[in-house]
Order: sequence, then C-alpha cells, then structure tokens
Amino acid sequence: MRASLLSAVVGAAVTHALPTIEAVGNKFFTSKGDQFFLKGIAYQLTPADPLIDTEQCKRDAALMEKLGANSIRVYHVDPSANHDGCMEVFDKAGIYPLIDLDTFDTYILPNDPWWNQTQHDRYAEVMDAFIKYDNVLGFFVGNEIIIQADQSQAAPYIKAATRDMKAYRDKKKYRKVPIGYSAADIAELRPMLQDYLTCGGNSSENVDFFALNSYEWCDPTKYAESGYANLQIMAKDFPVPIFFSETGCNVPGPRLFGDQNAIFGPEMVNDWSGALIYEWIEEENHYGLISYGPKLEPTATGENIEGGFTRAGTPTPVLPDFTNLQSQWATITPTGIKRSDYDAKHVSTRACPTSGVQGWLINGNVALPTIGQTFTTNAPKPTATEEAEVSQPAGSASPISTKNPAPMNKELTGMSAGLVGVMLFFTFWL
Repeated sequence: MRASLLSAVVGAAVTHALPTIEAVGNKFFTSKGDQFFLKGIAYQLTPADPLIDTEQCKRDAALMEKLGANSIRVYHVDPSANHDGCMEVFDKAGIYPLIDLDTFDTYILPNDPWWNQTQHDRYAEVMDAFIKYDNVLGFFVGNEIIIQADQSQAAPYIKAATRDMKAYRDKKKYRKVPIGYSAADIAELRPMLQDYLTCGGNSSENVDFFALNSYEWCDPTKYAESGYANLQIMAKDFPVPIFFSETGCNVPGPRLFGDQNAIFGPEMVNDWSGALIYEWIEEENHYGLISYGPKLEPTATGENIEGGFTRAGTPTPVLPDFTNLQSQWATITPTGIKRSDYDAKHVSTRACPTSGVQGWLINGNVALPTIGQTFTTNAPKPTATEEAEVSQPAGSASPISTKNPAPMNKELTGMSAGLVGVMLFFTFWL
C-alpha cells in the first residue's frame, strides 16, 4: 500500500474492504479473480489475544505494511473479546489474518486424542467471532498435533474436526472461509499426513488447505541443498493450496530469507501459495522481526511485560533480519493465474496411505470418529527383534518441535514394524 494510504492505517475514516479469499483447486483466489500468495508473519504478542488492542494493532500494521506483509497468523484469540478495531486496522493495511480455532484447553491431544462437544462448541465460538470480517483468510483446526509416527492415530480426529467445522460453517450459511491444518515438518510423517488429510474423495471431510511449519532452509544455502526440492516433489499438483505456515530458520544467522526467492520462484510458485515468517515479536528464541524494548529479567514485572520481554509499544525492527526480509519481499511480485483461466482438474487425487509405511498407523480411508468418541489401542507386544529395532533404530533422530529447529532437514527412520499391528477402536467419551 502506498504512503498516501498510511493515514487509513492509523485511523482515518475511509470506506475500505479487502476482497474475500477462496480456495479453488490448489490455489487461493480473491473475489476479484486474482490469485493470492501469502507474504505473512506469525503474530502473537500475548498468549491470550493480540487482536484486542486497537492502538497497538495500528502501530504494528503500519510497520507490517512497510515490510511488505499481506497476512498474519494468530494462534490464540479470545472469542468473547471485541476485535472490530484491530480487524479494521489490518483490513485497511491490506492484511489478511488466519486464525487458529483451538484454544489452550481444547486442542486435540496427540497421544490421547478425542473430539467432543466441548471442543466443537469452543471452536465454533472462535469462528462465530471472526467470520464477519471479510479479511479473514482461513481457520486452522490444529497446529503440530502430530510430531511422530506413533501419534498418527490422532489424524482421524484432525479430519473429524475439519468435517464438523466445515459442516457448522455451511449450516450457519457463513462465507466458505477455507479451513485447514498446520503440520510439523517431520520427514517420515509429511507425505502420509498431507495425503491423508486430502484423500478419500469427500470434500466435506478434507482440509481446504494444508500448511507446513518448516525450518529446513537455513541461510546460506541453495534450493537443491535445503530440502525444499523434496518438499516440492510432494507438493506437485497437490489437491488443495499448500503453503508454509511457519518458516525462517535462524541458524547460524542472520536470516537472509533466501527461501522466499525459491518459494515464489519458478521451482515452486506453481504449487505453493506463499509463506508466513516466524515471528513478529522478539522473544527468547530470537526469531523476532521487531522488538518493543530491550530484554528484561525473566522475573521482571510491569505493564505489558511478560516472560522478560515488553509486548506492546512502538515496534522497532530487529536488524538486519527485518530489512533482509523487506528487501526480499520488495522484489517478489508473483501474478499467478486468473481465476477465469484456471482449470482445477489438473490437480492430483491423493490415495489414502496404508498403515506400516514409515510407522504410519492409519490404514486407508478409515471411518472418522463422531463427536464424543475417543481413542484406544490394542497393540500386540513386539518381538525381541522388533524391540531391538526400536531401541537402536538405524540413522534415526529424535522428533522435534519446529519451534526449536536444527539447521538441516530432520529425517526420521527406523520405526518398528511392531507399530504396524496397532488396531483402532473408538469409544464414547462423555
């Protein structure tokens, strides 16, 4: 947005509304028919809700606009709060929020998954609170729920949540805001999970988009060396839009954001819909693009201070990361394809993965749990050989959360064949 429009960002009374976004095939399109690519930021200033302080949103949105951002991701919100001010600010700045539907006490657990009425209703409350804003780009039903193969029994619950939230959206006659999932970039899980969430041929159950939290590209590196070439192979003609919901490795630093040229370049731009950089505020993990003041003692207290960091005020760029990203995005202007020229028939149809592949537990297109069902297992005891394979897997690495990425690709191998025999049973949880 040009500088002449900055007054709109800081509160001038103008009439403005961004075009809405829809998912068609493996692309996002605006209601004006233009393809949409995300150039966004993870934005969670406070644990509870960063979208209730309008004045803070004005300060942040103005700087995001200078950075070149067009989208943000917010992980936790309070559906009972008033978000009108912040949502209007971001709308005027040309920024589309993506909102996570789960809350601290309603997310789906990986080892003991369930999907019940309480979760459904809390997710629905978040949707109700944000559906009225035209600049809402999408909703996430979960974030990194599964980070290792023996947690893949939670995958049907992710899909069940998707099914029920899409049904709720449609029953309420809401705009068809895309609903999807944000996955950890775990090599042994990635192909099975992304295929499972889009397989079976029933669009009412499948995610509308699939997003990946990936820290494989650590500057300085190149496309072929970073791991992105492998990601692209699995994303080719993907059935729904796929994008990076977190990226921006900070090892060894500073961050050069060279991956943005790859994501928006000829190797990937036809299949990927952009990226969200982790993250806006500087915290202990040193991923921040801005700060609101110097680091404080972890025990420090005061207004807008939490965890040793000030979380409100005038945003100051963290250099050189901020300007490095700004420079990258300034040269990236993908145009894509017009909605009227796009034929979604060319996208692939993914088969449902079978159990046993890299330790994946779900065998094909299993029936999804209904509301009120929880998970139990009946796994046969592994043989002595299988136990040895588990205790000393060849070439294995411990799965990690992508919040603490190592510099290079995390490949997990050597899962025991004993996991293949796990049988799924759903029992009612009241």
